[in-house]
Amino acid sequence: MSADPDICVVVPTIREYECMRTYFENARDHGFDLDRLFVVLVTEDFCDSEGMRAMLDEEGVSGAVFDGRAREQWFDDYGVSDYAQLVPEASHAQTSFGLLYLWANEAFDYGFFIDDDTLPHPDHDFFGTHLANLHYEGELTSVGSDEQWVNVLYQGDNDLYPRGYPYAAMDETVEVGTERVDDVVASQGLWTNVPDLDAVRILMDGDLRGQAQTRTEADDFGEDFVAADGNYLTVCSMNLAFEREVVPAFYQLPMDDNSWNVGRFDDIWSGVFLKRACDVLGKQVYNGAPLCEHNKAPRSTFDDLQNEVAGLELNEHLWEVVDDAGADADSYAGVFRAIADELVAGDWSDWNNGAFLNYCGEYMHDWLDCLDAVESESVDRPLPADD
Repeated sequence: MSADPDICVVVPTIREYECMRTYFENARDHGFDLDRLFVVLVTEDFCDSEGMRAMLDEEGVSGAVFDGRAREQWFDDYGVSDYAQLVPEASHAQTSFGLLYLWANEAFDYGFFIDDDTLPHPDHDFFGTHLANLHYEGELTSVGSDEQWVNVLYQGDNDLYPRGYPYAAMDETVEVGTERVDDVVASQGLWTNVPDLDAVRILMDGDLRGQAQTRTEADDFGEDFVAADGNYLTVCSMNLAFEREVVPAFYQLPMDDNSWNVGRFDDIWSGVFLKRACDVLGKQVYNGAPLCEHNKAPRSTFDDLQNEVAGLELNEHLWEVVDDAGADADSYAGVFRAIADELVAGDWSDWNNGAFLNYCGEYMHDWLDCLDAVESESVDRPLPADD
């Protein structure tokens, strides 16, 4: 095995962790070196942690399983227990723990987010294509709009808008050109089968089981593209690769476990922060291949609506606040801190649950402090094994 895996794969899961066997099979089929991977399965105490460890062992892939007790121990080991609240319980935003784990181990140059209800397309070299995207240099299609938002599903004929796309930015005029791409820091793979829509749009599509009746196919996606400078986009963490350097600006906010009951916007808002940092620092977000198959389990659309409605108005306006922040910053942490300052200091009372943005700003400051503490504690630590 390689002495130091350089890719940290973060998988939040409470059910279908066996999907990872298909990702490992995809890697073998395409000649990708599995020794480069270290898989972090983020789960709960009530889940089959031993089964997850056995799966990794059977596949011969390095990794670790972190249920609630293991995460608590990790925070203790690094002397950062005061920051444990940064990772909400029973929330998809637990992917933030994976970011902390990556940051604590300097051997990792890249991070991957994979959701447990996805599968790779067999004809796509999943890991290899993401890495090729991160290293891409040359001319590439560039997409923007007169609303400063890019619909990552703009190429299809279904008139779909993904989860997190502001309603006020719909019916945009799409502006397609080309630009020189030379510093990609995030690669977002898109998805076939069940589109990633919010509950309102799923209801409008006539589906009460949380999936949407419309399905996407590989033919719905054309050329790969970057989001143009000054434009935002929805970033979904189900199929995503990124450079280590973005971690300070990529915190998945404390969704679900908050007194405002705001949920479902962890990856969306982290994508807004990341894109602002990219624009300030001259970086790009790549979109398109590799595709994954999204097999979202049926559930009540109204349950999803209940989880989303508390943050819907905030989602319409957050990007406008972000768009004015950090223009003079020279680092991801600097941009992120400037955004946090804006959120903490602002009066957002005109919006439903506006105080949640002040709360998020405070957590964002704690995120940066936690990263500093973890980094100082990480010196000379070996990559831990999971027994």
